[in-house]
Amino acid sequence: MSEPKSPNPLKTFVTIAISIVVAAVFMWFALRGMEFEKIAGYFAEANYFWVLVASVFGILAYWFRAVRWNLLLEPLGYSISNSNSFWTISFGYLMNLTIPRSGEVARSTALYSVEKVPVNKSFGTIILERVVDLMCMGVFLLFTLIFKYDAILAFYRYVTQQKGESESDGLLYYFLSAAVLLAVFTYIFRKRLTQIVLFQKVLDFGKGIFHGLMSIFKLKKKFTFIIYSLAIWICYYLAAYLVCFALPETSAFTPADGFFIIVVGTLGMMIPASGGIGAFHLALKFGIMALYLSLGKNPEQGGEVGLSYAFISHTMQLAIMLVMGLISVPVLAKARSAAALK
Repeated sequence: MSEPKSPNPLKTFVTIAISIVVAAVFMWFALRGMEFEKIAGYFAEANYFWVLVASVFGILAYWFRAVRWNLLLEPLGYSISNSNSFWTISFGYLMNLTIPRSGEVARSTALYSVEKVPVNKSFGTIILERVVDLMCMGVFLLFTLIFKYDAILAFYRYVTQQKGESESDGLLYYFLSAAVLLAVFTYIFRKRLTQIVLFQKVLDFGKGIFHGLMSIFKLKKKFTFIIYSLAIWICYYLAAYLVCFALPETSAFTPADGFFIIVVGTLGMMIPASGGIGAFHLALKFGIMALYLSLGKNPEQGGEVGLSYAFISHTMQLAIMLVMGLISVPVLAKARSAAALK
């Protein structure tokens, strides 16, 4: 299968513009009512050694994901190098910083350029990865509901008890705004999906995706696949939890609090904002506010601490995506040239 044709520049521009607007709206909600001097004070007191340690696990998750991807491609008859898998994943994450959720297609296209794996088949395995990741996320969510139900309940009570220009009003406005923005995205993607349906090779593309999804039933190393899936999410957990030790105000958080933080942060990253900017920050602001409420502490301070944590954690993730993604460009270009000579 040949590489997919280039996307429409106008649609690409509009999609990027809307994702930036979404990020700006969420960031406005996150920063509303915050005192920047206090936030800067938290940054000054932070121990960035823990951020560095957390970033190691963030990068390690890339590698585990690369090796796991190869396990899914093997039943389809493709044996690719872990290096090419690793750098195509890095390139995909870089593309996600421009157009939300574009990294999956970019990753498949990049893999085709260096390993000649058909885009439709590799894309099918990526969809399967997302299903597995959703299941892992469900386990973390279950742990959160079991161990941190008090934080969720405390935050709910706090929101519902506010009067006038309360946080509940702000939350309602936030969700309504998010619904409108998501509706716009849905409309854009609906038109794109319509075009895909009209594409002459949609049947072949669909078959390729189906084969990719079915690869899990043909896995020769099912136990290994499970181990790598667990390793990925353990790395995600440690990358999120270890950042807590960077701030004195969150250094006493328990491992159960870590489950709560990664679930809240992941939900924030699912919003189609550019790089999760704004949405991640707002989610952690409310999340750590909830933890503070469950501990009987000042929720306003919890919001400040949550926002500080979010800036540190998100900046770390952004740095990893940028550095690894930018490195992947020349590495993949070299691999592509080598593949063309074969």
